[in-house]
Formats: sequence, C-alpha cells, structure tokens
Amino acid sequence: MASRKLRAIIFDIGRVLIRIDIQRAMTGLAAGLSFSPEEIWAAIENDPRWPDWQEGRITPRDWHLHLSRRLGTTLSFEQFTEVWNQVLDPRPLQEVSLFEKLTKAKSYRLALLSNTDPIHVAHMEANYDFFRFFPKRVYSCVVGASKPSPIVYLEALRGCKVQSSEAVYIDDISAYVEAARSMGMAGIHYQSPEGLKEGLRNLGVTLD
Repeated sequence: MASRKLRAIIFDIGRVLIRIDIQRAMTGLAAGLSFSPEEIWAAIENDPRWPDWQEGRITPRDWHLHLSRRLGTTLSFEQFTEVWNQVLDPRPLQEVSLFEKLTKAKSYRLALLSNTDPIHVAHMEANYDFFRFFPKRVYSCVVGASKPSPIVYLEALRGCKVQSSEAVYIDDISAYVEAARSMGMAGIHYQSPEGLKEGLRNLGVTLD
C-alpha cells in the first residue's frame, strides 16, 4: 500500500476533526416547541431546501427565516446562529501534534473537504486553531456541490495541485471514502484517532 507516492492528505471535518452533537443543537431549537429534538432534526434533514443550504443557494438569514416559519421558532437570527453552532463540540478530535508532524517537512499538502454551511464555516474558522494547517478548504456551500459529487473531490485535488493517485481522503462516512477511491484516490474510513494513524502509516506516512 505504501508504493504510491502520497503528496496530499484531505480530511473531512465532522466526526473526523470535530465532534458532532446534533442532540445538543436540536434541543436548543426545540425549546418551547411541541416537537422533540429528534423530530426537529428529521424535519431539517428532510427539508426540501436542505441541499440548497448545504450547497450555498440560500443565505444564512433566509435559512433562519425558512426554519422559523416551518418550525414555529421565535429565535432571533443571533440566537439561532448560537444554537445552530452548538452541534460543534469545542474539543477537537485530533491533537495538533498530528498536523504539525504532517507539515513539519512540508512533505504533505493538507486540505479540508466538508459538506457544511456558511454559519458553521464562520464558527469553525474562528474557533478551531487547527484550521491554520489547512491552506486549502473545500466547503460544499462554497463549491455549490456536495459529497459524493466528483466536483468537490476534483476541487480539492486542484487546490492541492496533485493527481488523484497522489492523494488520500479521510471520512467517517464509508460511501464518501468509496467515492474518493472510485476517482483513483486512496481512502481511509475514519473510526478512531488510532485507526487514522494506522491507516496513514500503511500508506507510508511517517508519524514518529
């Protein structure tokens, strides 16, 4: 497996670099409503405008207005933003030392590739120190397409200036890893920090 020349390491964000707590955010949205947090999340995830939100075709204020009308919430935009960002745990899943080792010799180009929205992007970039290690950041809400579309993977490869055979993609969702592999990239299905390091070592990445 280590025979390929790896030049770029591309990470998903949610549940790979940042813990996700949907329950906490949905509890905040459900306050004062007759819906449970689970019902709130099901309504949002199945909302016909969800793809528009994830792919940047609706503004944060319009998304807030849309959900307020649909769910009956009375949260101000500022309150909604605060609650919406509660899904992001402030404690990163990975130690900064991992990224320091990967970039120390400037051997690897690091990138982020995530299905996410502009409210979360603004919060993450302002609050997580490890973002400084990732000069290339590909967000679905900026690119206008979501994983597993080839568009987002190609954008990450172009940003890293590498061929698909020179990159590895890491994600907690196996279907998104398989989509990367179908394009010629190596893939690591993320399950734990230890498993991630083992997967990288199997590709010839030195972490010691």
